[in-house]
Formats: sequence, structure tokens, C-alpha cells
Amino acid sequence: MASQGSKVLSSFLLVLNLLMYAIALGIASWVLNYGINETPEAVMKGLSAPARIFPIYYPIGNLATGFFVIFTLVAALVGVATSLTGLYDVLEWTPSSVLSAASSSITAWTLTLLAMGLACKEISISSRPASLRAMETLMIILSGTQLLCTGTIHAGVSAAISQAQRTGRI
Repeated sequence: MASQGSKVLSSFLLVLNLLMYAIALGIASWVLNYGINETPEAVMKGLSAPARIFPIYYPIGNLATGFFVIFTLVAALVGVATSLTGLYDVLEWTPSSVLSAASSSITAWTLTLLAMGLACKEISISSRPASLRAMETLMIILSGTQLLCTGTIHAGVSAAISQAQRTGRI
């Protein structure tokens, strides 16, 4: 019975994370496209790119914006993939599938924490426009919900193993 509660809560959190990661992916893609489109005009005006290792000029942010956008894109892509495969694995609910969902959710959580750290750094540097504030807020909220999701999936691992032992599948 406890396994059903963990399964339902994990599924709900995976769907919620999927939607939030998709929104963060859309915003980060827009910001990256905006930066790429504005870079030639900035170079013609005589402005230089913020660093030699990062040749995109972001007129809407600060020096941390480029790294924040790239890491948000990576975290959001991994988060979308993890949420989709995690939904399949949790709905299947065998010990091997739940363990697979647990390991991929840890990977998505660590990347989300990295993007959240860069969001916090960007917040501490200076003010930003609303689109960047929305992306920062999403990454901070996602770090918490992904942690909850990882916890419920890990709680479901022992429940799935004991359920498989009772039914004789192990």
C-alpha cells in the first residue's frame, strides 16, 4: 500500500517537473537566441564579448548570464529527458525500472543545482529583466521539486523490491 502512495507522488512530481523544465527550456532557448542575434550588432558598436571563452554578448543580463543560460539549457534538457523516462519507469514499477529512475533523477538534480547556483550568483551581481528573473525562479523552485522527486523515487525503490519479493518476481 505504501508503494502506491510513493508511485502516485513520484508520478505527480515527475509531471510537474516535466512542465517546469519545458518552460525553463523555452525561456533559456529564447535568451540564447536573443544573445546570438544581438552579438553582431554589439560588435559593430564597438562592444566586445564579455570573455574570450564565451563569445556571445547578452545585453539583457550581467557577466554570469551566459554561463547561467548554457547550464540552464543543459539542466532543462536532461530534466525533460529524465522526467519522460522516469514517468515510464515509475509507471512500470519493477525494481530495475525504479532504480533506473532513481539514478537518472540524481543526475538531473545535480545539474539543476549547478544551474541554481549560477542563478544565485546572477541575482547577487545586479538586477535583471523579467525573463531572466523568471528563469532564475524556475531553477530555484526546480532544485527543490527535483529533490522531492528524487526522494520519493528512492523511497519507492525499497517498496518496489519488497513488492517484487512478495509476488515472487525476484
